[in-house]
Amino acid sequence: MASRAYKQRSDHRLGMFFAVAVVVILVAIVAVKGMELNTKLREQRAREADLSQRIERQIERSEEIAAYEKYTKTRKFIEEVAKEKLGLVYEGEIIFRNEH
Repeated sequence: MASRAYKQRSDHRLGMFFAVAVVVILVAIVAVKGMELNTKLREQRAREADLSQRIERQIERSEEIAAYEKYTKTRKFIEEVAKEKLGLVYEGEIIFRNEH
């Protein structure tokens, strides 16, 4: 009878050991996966911040281009291009050039 009680206790301890081992393994797996997810989250947040900065720069660039487009439609721009590129002047206007 004593051996039967000893065997039951032994089986009970062995079962508890396996149950604890399974729980420890599951906790370890969850911890490792959690760290991996945190790493991915940090990487994604860094990527998001980089993309936000790039979007801001592109918006600024777009605004600059829109302003330049508006400027190119002005009379002042046309006069500047005519003088600089084509050498045109108004009638009676005198141009002084620096010759070296």
